[in-house]
Amino acid sequence: MTLLFDTYQLGDITLGNRMVMAPMTRARSVDTVAGPHTAEYYRQRATAGLIVTEGTPISPEAQGYAYVPGIWSDVQVAGWRTVTDAVHIEGGRIFSQLWHVGRLSHRSLQPGRQQPVGASSVPADGGKTFAFNDDGTVGFVDVSAPRPLSTQEVDRVILDFSAAAANANDAGFDGIELHGANGYLFEQFLNPSTNTRTDRYGGSIRNRARLLLETVDCVSDKIGSSRVGIRLSPFSELFDMPSYPEAIDTYLHLASELSRREIAYVHLVDQLPAGSRVIDVDTLTGFRAEFPGTIILAGGMTRELADDLIDKNLIDLTAFGQPFISNPDLVDRIRYGWPLTPPDRDSYYGGGTAGYVDYPRYAPAGV
Repeated sequence: MTLLFDTYQLGDITLGNRMVMAPMTRARSVDTVAGPHTAEYYRQRATAGLIVTEGTPISPEAQGYAYVPGIWSDVQVAGWRTVTDAVHIEGGRIFSQLWHVGRLSHRSLQPGRQQPVGASSVPADGGKTFAFNDDGTVGFVDVSAPRPLSTQEVDRVILDFSAAAANANDAGFDGIELHGANGYLFEQFLNPSTNTRTDRYGGSIRNRARLLLETVDCVSDKIGSSRVGIRLSPFSELFDMPSYPEAIDTYLHLASELSRREIAYVHLVDQLPAGSRVIDVDTLTGFRAEFPGTIILAGGMTRELADDLIDKNLIDLTAFGQPFISNPDLVDRIRYGWPLTPPDRDSYYGGGTAGYVDYPRYAPAGV
């Protein structure tokens, strides 16, 4: 039986185990540059087989949260280099998650306080983001109404992703993950409820998937497909993303197309609505038939579930999110059955080192 703590060969990269630290926004970079505390945060968690960073905006337009480190400028690249160096010194591996939030932004975060952009002008009703209030304070505010990207602007966004991938490579990352999940820009194009376009990026499944696949191709040309992963959230209704009948066909189409491109991995995230699993065994079986490459699964994972799905060859790696926040030594805690420290949810976004780099490692009795 293949177990969670076995090594894994991800292309030409050897992972020390099959546990992935999932991307999580922490909003600790006031100047949008990853600093010393960011490096320490990821260094502490470098025993994960693979770290995927917090979502990293590819351009000023791509921002959807305040105090998030970007990757479009030289100074940001230099900041991220301190992070990758810290992780690599500890023997870890780290991918940068490249991010464009699309409509899930606020004017206070946009260049010139312009409208956010999206697939269409359909707003995200009830959507909130971590941005600036009118008095300059930071907190959760309603997202602003979007405007649709023109066809020419879509081409520019693809080039922004390509430039960000090159920057990630210069910053020393082992690869990049395109954020195609959780209601952000790529998913806004995939979902026909949020994509009402009539150009070549709207209408059929093939057209709605075009932006994502053209971006994969452009980024792969820049850094190589074996260094490109993508995160997807099939059936997610997060941030006012309505369900639609073609969802399973859409993601099986993506699985087939991504398999042909021989990318590093597909990272599936289960949103677990009402406590039940959406990405079940049948879904994984269908996806695996179309995509025989590396599959990561995130969302309510346990050691037992991960071992079972790995043994059945339905997934290869498993990602843990919030447990890594308060347990920098999560790999050993799960390996040895040690208790987990509960996280302080009030310190998830913003603030300083408290709730960020001050969680202790577990000290077994007698050690």
